[in-house]
Amino acid sequence: MAKPSKINQLISSVTQDVVTHPQDLTRHYMAQLGISRVGANNYIQQLEKSGWIARSGPSTRPIFSLGYQRQVSKLYKINNLEEDIAWAKDFRPYFSLPSNILNIANHGFTEMLNNAIDHSGGSEVLVWARQTEARFTLAISDNGIGIFAKIASALQLADMRQALFELSKGKFTSDPSKHSGEGVFFTSRMFDWFEINANKLEFHHNTKLAEDILHEAKGIFPNGTLVFMSIPLNSTRTANDVYAQFTNAPDDFEFSKTVVPMKLVQYGDEQLVSRSQAKRLIARFDRFKKVVLNFADVLEIGQAFADEIFRVYTLEHPDVELIPENMTKQVEGMWLRAVTPRT
Repeated sequence: MAKPSKINQLISSVTQDVVTHPQDLTRHYMAQLGISRVGANNYIQQLEKSGWIARSGPSTRPIFSLGYQRQVSKLYKINNLEEDIAWAKDFRPYFSLPSNILNIANHGFTEMLNNAIDHSGGSEVLVWARQTEARFTLAISDNGIGIFAKIASALQLADMRQALFELSKGKFTSDPSKHSGEGVFFTSRMFDWFEINANKLEFHHNTKLAEDILHEAKGIFPNGTLVFMSIPLNSTRTANDVYAQFTNAPDDFEFSKTVVPMKLVQYGDEQLVSRSQAKRLIARFDRFKKVVLNFADVLEIGQAFADEIFRVYTLEHPDVELIPENMTKQVEGMWLRAVTPRT
């Protein structure tokens, strides 16, 4: 049996080793680990059995190729790093993905790595990708100041949890001259599972549940941002499918619709009752034509909160359509009270 440390060492590099040493993998591992041919062959057999390696050709002169399990990781210096080159050179060649998954992986990799390059304020970023028989997973972790602290500073927010809520709306960027603020929003909806860990907070979007969730968490680096994305290889979703949900495609591809998880407005056990809470909620709604307000898990709201959103804001912004959904009877009653014309 191989020692765990040895086999883990090989797993960390086996995907690249097989590509660069298809015919002399045994000799490569003999030299790398300082072991005999028998020992190297034992490791190779274990990797083959686990799906990391496939072999063909005669038993005496085998040719090794990539198995269904693949993994690549690389630590980059952020200075002068170009995300498209990193993808094309260091990651894309090692994975075999269906075309729709490949496009989504390319999008997530380049968008999130570019965010680390342009916004993190860090000096290093670790990128890790893995393909199994059923799933593709990608993680990008930088040692910067953390995305929620960055947004809170840019918007002068008193609580970093508000930064996460602004991020979930979409169309927010701390550098509008370089970014549209759409990257995180669309990427989070292309993958089945999407997480951001930063500043001891975690935001995640689960496509199957169609919800955004916040709780405390921790990233790879002591500080900075960790973005984690995962999608099954048999998913039929395409990048264009996601864009179409939030645009008027095919006639208009402007990002004109967003979905707002109302439960993220609540902090702890507080209720949604005040006009101040409502004003935090509706900030930047005017950048969209349609805003879906998802009241799932919100049991009740106050009269002032409802009035500020559904009467005051609607009168001041007639071009923005507010669409409430998943309302309890109490929430629906407050909504109707606010929108019903008064004599």
